[in-house]
Amino acid sequence: MAQAIDQELDTRGLHCPMPLLKAKLALNSMQAGEVVRVVATDAGSWDDFEAFVRQSPHELISREQEGDEFVYCIRKGE
Repeated sequence: MAQAIDQELDTRGLHCPMPLLKAKLALNSMQAGEVVRVVATDAGSWDDFEAFVRQSPHELISREQEGDEFVYCIRKGE
């Protein structure tokens, strides 16, 4: 079953820490349970997003590499 996406962020071409900062700003404006999908091209975002979610109430639903792009789906926590 496909995950419903409430907000989509295109952070291609942005370097660390901008993809993560933009994701944090998006999450701040969302309701608990909503999902943001982030597309990034910065390889450093792979570890950044994992560390961020580990230290937050949010859930990393999926994390995939598609060619030179990294795609993250994060569900906002309480």
